[in-house]
Amino acid sequence: MLDYRFIKDNLEAVKENIKNRNMTADADLVVELFDKRTKMVTDLQVLQTKRNENAKSMKQKLSDDERKKLIEEGKSIKEQISKMETELNQVETDLDEAGRQIPNMIHPDAPIGKLDTENLEVKKVGTPRKFDFEPKDHVQLGESLDIIDFDRGTKVSGPKFYYLKNEAVFLEQALIMYALNTLRKHGFEMFITPDVAKEEVLKGIGFNPRGNESNVYSIEDEGTCLVATAEITLGGYHQNEILEKESLPRFYGGLSHCFRREAGAAGQFSKGLYRVHQFDKVEMFAYSTPEQSDQIHEKLRLIEEEIFSGLGLPFHVVDTCSGDLGAPAYRKWDLEAWMPGRNGGEYGEVTSTSNCTDYQARRLNIKYKDDDGKNKYVHTLNGTAIAVGRAMLAILENYQNADGSVTIPEVLVPYCGFDKILPKNK
Repeated sequence: MLDYRFIKDNLEAVKENIKNRNMTADADLVVELFDKRTKMVTDLQVLQTKRNENAKSMKQKLSDDERKKLIEEGKSIKEQISKMETELNQVETDLDEAGRQIPNMIHPDAPIGKLDTENLEVKKVGTPRKFDFEPKDHVQLGESLDIIDFDRGTKVSGPKFYYLKNEAVFLEQALIMYALNTLRKHGFEMFITPDVAKEEVLKGIGFNPRGNESNVYSIEDEGTCLVATAEITLGGYHQNEILEKESLPRFYGGLSHCFRREAGAAGQFSKGLYRVHQFDKVEMFAYSTPEQSDQIHEKLRLIEEEIFSGLGLPFHVVDTCSGDLGAPAYRKWDLEAWMPGRNGGEYGEVTSTSNCTDYQARRLNIKYKDDDGKNKYVHTLNGTAIAVGRAMLAILENYQNADGSVTIPEVLVPYCGFDKILPKNK
């Protein structure tokens, strides 16, 4: 969340930022509650001082009337304090709720726009393949190769679940190992993270654990949720801690299952592996000082580019517009791979990387001790190394052959143990 004082001192800029993000939040209410809390804290301190003075006076030699009067005053002060503390707790709860609705500020160079069609292309790598045959989409390929079963996934678990079979099992594991080894080469500390996190951690990262608009699965009566990304568990790893400045930046890589409700997601671009309820992902997460975060954001993006260049997939990078940013992101780059089966051939998002500045750290209370001896909030950044389903989708569609087979990218062959997936005779 943003600092309340910052919101008060930059109210018009904050309101313009909310508008540019195409979000709904009440910055005026935050300022009103912040001022109210500030006054109440001052008034409460005055009452607490009076209570202490009253208690001190009671220790003196007093007449019965004087003692009786001080006792009555003490009771009155105690009641006022109790009442004000209750009111203050409510104001602080309301302020926290209103403050969490305010999105992070956006980078001054980020494009202003409402839809993902207004994202700005900043780089293009590779040339989309021109087929001399009619290419299939990955759903057709998954069936003919007998490596993905969507129908039985739906029968057993519901829509947007699936079975991976045969060579696809090894292809998934190959993609994971390829990503893990790439991150290890870049000095990341590696984790397999829990698949469950407390609601307070999800709120800190910027996910809404409850309600119709929530994208996560809540576990009933537990106060926990299935994680939608290892960003949640890696971000919560240092909750309520003070890190040594000398240890920054820290680069963490996390492998996890990811569970997403994908409420409201529909349409042709959501079919197959592109938008599902469960998938595996290798996530990058970084903790840094404010001075380091822009450079680290660039580093994470270049790692994503390295991974997909190594896979030999055509892609482009877009600077995400204000209306397409999640609330925590100060700036976000999306890497979109060419998908021949998507509407006759289009780019589709496969990874993203975000600089969240101190927005998440302020919620999660993660700080570092600066050279001036003061504790300051770290900056947090995240990026997808591999979201396996979408990477597999892009590989199947780009590496398909006229005979119905699919060639395995060269970098994955050592992990897979085979270099081609052949159609099955059923």
